[in-house]
Amino acid sequence: MQRQMLKAKLHKATITEADLNYEGSISIDKELLDAVGILPFERVKVYNINNGERFDTYAIEGAPGSGIIGLNGAAARKGMVGDLIIIVTFGFYAPDDLEKYHPNIALLDENNKIKKMLTK
Repeated sequence: MQRQMLKAKLHKATITEADLNYEGSISIDKELLDAVGILPFERVKVYNINNGERFDTYAIEGAPGSGIIGLNGAAARKGMVGDLIIIVTFGFYAPDDLEKYHPNIALLDENNKIKKMLTK
């Protein structure tokens, strides 16, 4: 039996832009994607700390080092610039994988720079 477990988390990311006219998705600074192992077009869940909204979308690569966290398309209605959000992905793991399992978690500062990594 496989279990679905947290794979990656960007904690307390600050929304830097919201573009209702874009096709959809969430733009995330490439350096943040790489740090926690989220791939472009991977499904992500987004939890808005400020208003309680929760939604699924997919990640797209933002400019490296830009700190961009951009809600695009319909997702732009789920948060405002300045809101704090949590971005997570999950994966399926076999029992043997769980012996060495640990998610990649990045705690972010107000500029969407990594303050601390919680990985093994």
